[in-house]
Amino acid sequence: MAPQKLVVIGTGMASGRLLEHLFEIAPGAYEVTLFNAEPRGCYNRIMLSPVLSGEKSFQEIVTHDEAWYEDHGVTCRFGERVTAVDRDRKVVVGEKGEVAYDKLVIATGSAPFIIPVPGKDLKGVVAYRDLEDTNAMIEAAGNPGSRAVVIGGGLLGLEAAAGLRLRGMEVTVLHLMGHLMERQLDASAGHLLKQDLERRGIEVMLQASTQEITGTGKVEAVKLADGTELKADIVVMAVGIRPETTVAKAAGLEVGRGMVVNAQMESVSDPDIYGLGECVEFDGAVFGLVAPLYDQAKVLAKTLAGEADAFTVRQLSTKLKVTGCDLFSAGDFNDGEGRQDIVFRDPARGVYKRLVIENDRLIGAVFYGDTADSNWFFGLIQTGEDISANRDTLIFGPAYQGGASVDPLAAVAALPDEAEICGCNGVCKGQIVTAIENGASDLAAVRAVTKASGSCGTCTGLVEQVLAVTLGDEFSMPAEQPMCGCTDLTHEDVRRLIKGQELKSMPAVWQAGAWKTPDGCHSCRPALNFYLLADWPVEYKDDPQSRFINERKHANIQKDGTFSVMPRMWGGITTPDELRAIADAADKYKVPTVKVTGGQRIDLLGIKGEDLPAIWADLNAAGMVSGHAYSKGLRTVKTCVGTDHCRFGTQDSTGLGIKLEKALWGSWTPHKVKLAVSGCPRNCAEATCKDVGVICVDSGYQIGVGGAAGMDLKETERLADAKTEEEAIELAIAFIQLYRENARYLDRPYKWLGKVGLPWVKARVVDDLAERRRLVDAFLLSQTIYQKDPWAEHVREQAERYAPIADITLEAAE
Repeated sequence: MAPQKLVVIGTGMASGRLLEHLFEIAPGAYEVTLFNAEPRGCYNRIMLSPVLSGEKSFQEIVTHDEAWYEDHGVTCRFGERVTAVDRDRKVVVGEKGEVAYDKLVIATGSAPFIIPVPGKDLKGVVAYRDLEDTNAMIEAAGNPGSRAVVIGGGLLGLEAAAGLRLRGMEVTVLHLMGHLMERQLDASAGHLLKQDLERRGIEVMLQASTQEITGTGKVEAVKLADGTELKADIVVMAVGIRPETTVAKAAGLEVGRGMVVNAQMESVSDPDIYGLGECVEFDGAVFGLVAPLYDQAKVLAKTLAGEADAFTVRQLSTKLKVTGCDLFSAGDFNDGEGRQDIVFRDPARGVYKRLVIENDRLIGAVFYGDTADSNWFFGLIQTGEDISANRDTLIFGPAYQGGASVDPLAAVAALPDEAEICGCNGVCKGQIVTAIENGASDLAAVRAVTKASGSCGTCTGLVEQVLAVTLGDEFSMPAEQPMCGCTDLTHEDVRRLIKGQELKSMPAVWQAGAWKTPDGCHSCRPALNFYLLADWPVEYKDDPQSRFINERKHANIQKDGTFSVMPRMWGGITTPDELRAIADAADKYKVPTVKVTGGQRIDLLGIKGEDLPAIWADLNAAGMVSGHAYSKGLRTVKTCVGTDHCRFGTQDSTGLGIKLEKALWGSWTPHKVKLAVSGCPRNCAEATCKDVGVICVDSGYQIGVGGAAGMDLKETERLADAKTEEEAIELAIAFIQLYRENARYLDRPYKWLGKVGLPWVKARVVDDLAERRRLVDAFLLSQTIYQKDPWAEHVREQAERYAPIADITLEAAE
């Protein structure tokens, strides 16, 4: 039987999943033509946020590449809009011609809602729906000092704000309602989210009504109804979406809020036309989350294959990760007569949990900051079982029902088979267990069979725990991934190999580690270069060509190909002579932007590559050295004025900061390292969120380590108390050397601490005085070799040697 002609309009995640199911259950049944207005195929739109923030590249979120479409015989009409559907002739009319169909799927998704205010059509006003929007935001963020206004405090708006902030923009979020994400969170959780965003440097304005967007040809400001005016270089509209029904309406199909379909996803107007995804309406409802869209895709695939199935609207939970904050909500958490709340708050950890109970049934839940047991609670909401017997301990989760348990897998073992594990794909525990019993013995195999953990990835840990519970001793939690495709060894294996066999060159490591490539790659070479340098500073010679481009150019490359120059200012202290030298350099080299940084330094942005040797010659002559703002090493030591000027200062925080910076500068570390010294517990230098932070108190110095203030916000953990400056400096150096000797390349100290534990570090840095001395001596030995300004020695020769950029192969890894 000849295959039928299937035309699909739209390459979103729903239609992509439809084709996967269809090719699996009915291979060869259809010749597929795929239209898309975007010039590309299916990609994971959920993951656009990491692309915006720079954590992922677009290629990493592509779901179906050219090879996939070719393997399945799909004719791709990408970058071509559909202008009409002629139902009488059964043809789809595209911008480049007609295509006949036997069956047609309309999966046109949704369109962003643009609030109808003056200026909405100005250049620089974007939505946040596709790659073009994302690229527009990335381009705007590439301009130093640029500002963004995000209209909408829902999920998309907050993800846009977080990504733009990570790219260095000043960001303000405007939200019309009284708290953020009001559809998913109650007021208390929304308040915690607002606090977290503000700690990350994102301004949030609630009950803010946009009146006008102003500018001449391009957006310049946003005016609010109360008269407030906010400067803006880009405005992101993220206030909601509406089903995109233009094609369906033009074809004469019944359209309400969306294109109306039945339970088999057939249009109620035409049995040969089907609807799928955000553009459809079923039983009066429209859909925006990926889970029901995947359910629709599965049903439609069976319908097209001639199998019976029906789409049903199931209760959904929302488990999201916004700017590093864990959020979960499910059911009905609104106030109502006869309802009772159980609330748990831990302000210090930023944890909030609220359960809503009615007639001894759990009907709603909102969690913020700790969502580990959310699937178990969601199961209780779905089943509606009586919880009266466990009411007193319910808020503490499944491990505490019937007596506290110390087994970390007890909660997973307690989940019933119907408990949903993967919300995106609607996969329950029983399905995963069945897959495991049928031979799926690792995460990849379970994902291939069930698709669990294959979308947003937040359930990956839970899937692994189901594997552990089901297989018992036959399963071990996944080993660390190899450091790259060149080897089967992990980073930790390589570090042990270098130390254990005293390997002192890359070729020696490649031979001993059975490398699959002759010279490594852009991923392993920088890591190997650091490991060898850290372990054998005398015997091993640093290989500049195995460093990232910024480290090889000794300057931060900018989006337009220019560079930034940042002289070091010890502890944030400068002099009139230094300021004059910086001003003279800015004038002489026509520096377009001079920026005061958060690390108490001055950044000269927009320097031409050919001017780098000369500008640094001038700065070196004025006694200034590189601030290493480009390096995997010490960046800054931030200080307050301490006892020199502040009436609250307890110690000389500025002096200690300068001593620490002069001791530590120029050191190579697994990732960048930032320090701070605050002169009193008021913490003006923000020492409690640095890699190493010192708080001065009357009795001496409190040393904290492992803080973070990026996408992850983490307070330092107390390493030790020191009575003298000398002891404080020694503890800081010993900690950094232990980090240098043991951490995985590109792990910040807080991530490394999370793996080894603070007690392990304390035992070596604080308790073992001999080991502390060894660590300090090892660090100082390395410093005698590598503590030097890269521009002060043979600067012009270095510039000539490393001038070409075209032959550099490491940019993509930076």
